Amino acid sequence: MEVVTTIEQVRKQVKSWRQSGYSIGLVPTMGFLHEGHQSLMAAAKKDNQKVIVTIFVNPIQFGPSEDLASYPRDLERDKIACEKMGVDLIFCPSASEMYTAHFNSYVDVNGLTDALCGKKRPGHFKGVCTVVSKLFNITQPNRAYFGQKDAQQLAVIKRMVKDLNFDIDIIGCPIVRESDGLAKSSRNSYLSPNERIAAICLYQAIELANLMIKQGERSVAIIDAAMHDVIAKQPLAKIDYIEFVDLQTLKSVELLEQDSLCALAVFIGKTRLIDNFIYQQQHS
Repeated sequence: MEVVTTIEQVRKQVKSWRQSGYSIGLVPTMGFLHEGHQSLMAAAKKDNQKVIVTIFVNPIQFGPSEDLASYPRDLERDKIACEKMGVDLIFCPSASEMYTAHFNSYVDVNGLTDALCGKKRPGHFKGVCTVVSKLFNITQPNRAYFGQKDAQQLAVIKRMVKDLNFDIDIIGCPIVRESDGLAKSSRNSYLSPNERIAAICLYQAIELANLMIKQGERSVAIIDAAMHDVIAKQPLAKIDYIEFVDLQTLKSVELLEQDSLCALAVFIGKTRLIDNFIYQQQHS
C-alpha cells in the first residue's frame, strides 16, 4: 500500500494502472476511519482491481461555527485500517494542495440541497460537491463508494454525476451500526459515556417508526410525532430535524405513498448526529 500527498503522485499511479487495464474504486473519506468506512473499502475491493482511499478533512464544507479544528484525525490508525482492507493507495493531501492560492471555482447542486442538512448547513453541499468533483478528476475511478448514512449527500452526488456527465458509477452502501443500533460515525468519538448511552434514542425512534409502518401507519405527521416523543424523553438530546422526503426529489411528503427517506439530525450534548431509514413501497 502506498501513501501519497500530492495530486501529481496520484495521477502518475492512476495513469500506470489505466495503462495496465485495471479498474479503480474510490472511497472518499475525512479520515478517523471506522467499520462503516471499511465496509465501503470491502465493496470497492470486491468490484475493482485497485482501490484508492482519500483522507481529507475538507475545510470548505464546514460552516464558521462547525467543528473543523476539532474534527478527529488519526492518520496512523487510518493507515492500519486501510492496510487491513487491502487498499492499494491512500491519498491524504494538505488543504493547500487541494485549494491553491486564489482558488475560486465551485460546484453547486441546486434543489436537492434545499432540504434536510442543506437547509441547516448553508454552503455545506457546495463544499462537498466541489471536493468530490476534484477527487473524481484526480483519481479517475470507475466506481466511487459512499455510505447510506449520509443519504442526502449520496443523492446529491448521484445528481451531480448525472448532470455533469462524470463517467463514474456511484455505489451507495448500507449503514453500519454498533451492536445497540447507533450508526457508526467519526463524530461518535466526541460523545461522553452518558451521551453515548443517550445517542441510542435516534435508533430507537427509527425502530418505532419502522414498526408503525409495518403495522400499516402511513401518516407522516403521526409517525413523526411518535419519533419526536421517543427522542424528547432523552434529556441530553435536542432535535435539529426529523423529516420525511421523497427519495428522488427530497421534497417533503405527508403520506408514505412512494419510496421515501426519513432523515433525522439530533444534537446529543454539543454533538450533531445524523441517521435515516428508507421506506420502499411494495411494488406489485
